[in-house]
Amino acid sequence: MLKIRIITALIILPATLAVVFLAPAWLFRVLVAVLLLTGCWEFRRIADLTAPSGRALMAVQTLLLGWMLWSWPVAGRDAVLVLAAGCFTWLAMFSRLAMFRVGEPPDENYRRLGLLSAVAALTFCWFALSWLRDLRHGEIIVFLLFLLIWASDVGAYFSGRLLGRHKLAPSISPKKTWEGVYGGIALAIAAAFLLANVIAGLDLSPLALVVISVVTTLSSVGGDLFISIHKRTVGVADTGTLFPGHGGILDRYDSLLAGAPFFAMAYALFVQ
Repeated sequence: MLKIRIITALIILPATLAVVFLAPAWLFRVLVAVLLLTGCWEFRRIADLTAPSGRALMAVQTLLLGWMLWSWPVAGRDAVLVLAAGCFTWLAMFSRLAMFRVGEPPDENYRRLGLLSAVAALTFCWFALSWLRDLRHGEIIVFLLFLLIWASDVGAYFSGRLLGRHKLAPSISPKKTWEGVYGGIALAIAAAFLLANVIAGLDLSPLALVVISVVTTLSSVGGDLFISIHKRTVGVADTGTLFPGHGGILDRYDSLLAGAPFFAMAYALFVQ
């Protein structure tokens, strides 16, 4: 199993980097849309949607992303307002973490919230990534977002294993600890400084890098937990099987769903 996970990771990483650095902006938007539509397909399952509701979700998400692709950059003209709406929407969706109860079966309210959450999460993630990619040095900025999420995951894993004592959300993700979160933040800040000011020469202020790193790390943890409550509610270990040993799109990019809008909002406020 470990060998399969490593092989899959060695495929996912260069493929992700190729899309970020080699694809022109228009192709980047299209490929991200395809990726998120695959995630939308997975969301039907963890939202416990009926077949008609699942088809409706796919239709709405396809039409929405299709319209935004077709009308870009008009759709991205008021980016700060859209990003702010995305962040406030995520804050409202994070309230579902507090309402989660182990063993509570999915009901109609859960399904309605799941459908709405899928549209919001996927749409705002796509918008944030598309807007970031269009910025000057957009490839580096998008890579910085990915690097922050990867670094926070690595930092959280090792600091959690070595120092973890206080559980973050034991009913949702028993292995996550507050010490892991702090370690993730620390490594994310270090990675941000290294890439932005040493390697890429973006010359971002220390305050901007710290705020962006902290906001992105915390929101990415929230995105991970958000997908976890859905998996636990419907009783599945993975959202899909696209990536052998890793699960589906939502398993691999759950942190990005929430992390992207908050990263983009912080970047817009503190750098742009």
